[in-house]
Parts: sequence; C-alpha cells; structure tokens
Amino acid sequence: MSVDHAEEAAATSLRYYSVAPGVRLNVRSGPGTSYNIVRVLAEGAKVPVFCQTSGTTVSGPYGTSKIWDNIDNGEFVADVYVQTGSDGYIAPRCG
Repeated sequence: MSVDHAEEAAATSLRYYSVAPGVRLNVRSGPGTSYNIVRVLAEGAKVPVFCQTSGTTVSGPYGTSKIWDNIDNGEFVADVYVQTGSDGYIAPRCG
C-alpha cells in the first residue's frame, strides 16, 4: 500500500467490499479489459475501494457498468464484480 493510500485510509474509515461469490477476479493495471492482468484475487476476497473511474463497459454478477474500482496503486477491478450495494459511484473519482 502506498503512502497516499495509507493516508487516505487513515483519513476516512476504509471499508472492504466482497467480491462476487465463486469469482476469481482479474486485477488489471488500468480501468479496462485491455489493460494487463497484474494478479488474480482468490474466491471470497474482500477489497477496499479508494476511488472509482470510468473505463471499459463490463457485464458481471451485479449488472453492466463502466465503473472500475481502484483497489491499490495501479490496480483496478470491474465494479460489477464487487458487492458495493450500489449501481453507481460509492467512492470519489480517481484523479
């Protein structure tokens, strides 16, 4: 975790969200399916959402959306695989 994310986590109460059941989720280097896969999350993983941004439209267990969640520096997952409880943005936009 970078200093920026650590400071941001300390400033706000960081919440972790569950990845859809039975899913091994690809983590990408940017907000879209054309970005490289940097790692794969295990089934049952929980992720923080530091910020969100628009990217490739993806369909998943929680609908169809172009929202991507930033879960660490240079690591993004499609929001439709994360149970945030919302179809919209739940975190600040990535800048």
